[in-house]
Amino acid sequence: MSMDQLIRTRRTIKSFKPDPIAETALLHWLETASYAPNHRMNEPWELLRVGPATRAKLNHKTDFGHAPVVLALLSKPAATAFERDENLLAVACFAQNFLLAAHEAGVGAYWASMGALPQNREILGVQEGYDVVGLFAIGYPEEIPNVRPRTSIADKLTLLP
Repeated sequence: MSMDQLIRTRRTIKSFKPDPIAETALLHWLETASYAPNHRMNEPWELLRVGPATRAKLNHKTDFGHAPVVLALLSKPAATAFERDENLLAVACFAQNFLLAAHEAGVGAYWASMGALPQNREILGVQEGYDVVGLFAIGYPEEIPNVRPRTSIADKLTLLP
């Protein structure tokens, strides 16, 4: 699949088959994701593998679509607000790389922002200064949604003098 096709066919998946994800495959996609651009090679991402007890405490409305794997993606603390922004941007690039690598293998994901809520940070044991970029439900899609129309990029592009 071309990169263009890979990007255009990736979807947010909300319901997953019970089929397990091979640990070697998961680690490979995460390793691939780690080649994301990041300032000064500080690699600001950290991951938590969410086990059954923690997952139950998080009490997601659909239990993360019954995905076999749930990960929390964190951004490390920074000394300044600007560095924090740099870290968050790099971690978002890591997330996109991961989503595309998994999609190429036929695996889908759902990116939930609920990990940033104070009670969920506590459940996850997230230390002060870390940002929770997302909780990711990962698995083989039960169904793949149709593409939704996008705004023309020409409507979003401004030419500066």
